[in-house]
Amino acid sequence: MGAIDCYPKSKLKLQSMFLHRKSTHLISKAKEVALVAHPHPHIMPSPTIRSSAANLTRTMAAINKDGIGVNPHELDAIFEQKRSLRSKVRKALKNMDPILRSQEDNAIQNIVVESSWFKASKSLCAYVSSPALLEVGTSRIISEVLSSSAKERKKLYVPRVEDRNSNMKMLMISSVKDLIEKSMNILEPALVDSDGNQREDVMQASDPVDLFIVPGLAFDKSGSRLGRSGGYYDLFLKNYQELTKKKRWKQPLLVALSYSVQIIEDGGIPITPFDIPMDALVSPAGFIPISGAALRRCE
Repeated sequence: MGAIDCYPKSKLKLQSMFLHRKSTHLISKAKEVALVAHPHPHIMPSPTIRSSAANLTRTMAAINKDGIGVNPHELDAIFEQKRSLRSKVRKALKNMDPILRSQEDNAIQNIVVESSWFKASKSLCAYVSSPALLEVGTSRIISEVLSSSAKERKKLYVPRVEDRNSNMKMLMISSVKDLIEKSMNILEPALVDSDGNQREDVMQASDPVDLFIVPGLAFDKSGSRLGRSGGYYDLFLKNYQELTKKKRWKQPLLVALSYSVQIIEDGGIPITPFDIPMDALVSPAGFIPISGAALRRCE
């Protein structure tokens, strides 16, 4: 496999990163078990963490549904750390040289569309990048899919935000004309197509998705991801992973796209039991496999 497909580090280093991520989440699960044994009677968000209060309430409901308890004081500290890190990364993104941003956009998207794992995918979910959010561009990736002949075209599902309670759908599109402008000039799919037919929802699809192209604010090479505090992707990915288990489908590869300034040193991103880790990361330097599934794509 060519250098374009794999980050140029030794296999031992890649395995080390994977083991680091696994050990981090095993520690997290151990904390969960201890807290289930001694649950807090009233899990409520601190009023001081105002920006995360709604998301914390929603997440607590999801966690309690699964029978997992989390210490609210630990969560308060984690949310504060996340808020501080978000502020730093947003500042770095705003200060990023426009020429460098364009160069990194091109490099990242080239790596994706030329990779074996992208070419082999039959269907995927991908975000529609927004300049207002300073996200890594996906226009070439989306164009690559939609410009293929109908017979060879991959199924492409893109996000549509449903409400402020972290609910999001992934709806299939066949053209960029299927996208409509919403708040902050963000493009999302309309619920129905030009003929008035409901768009296919990936949660209702008869076949599984092979690949998710995921956005975020910050990442590290052990798979941790820092979102924008809405919880949309963590909740959606959790629900989709549960669906694949129920249907006995193969889990999709979760690949995040990141500018160089968004990569944080390992352990620098605070995580909770409900943060979904990434399988791989694509930066301007290359494809960085993290999980066992991603490592096998480089063999």
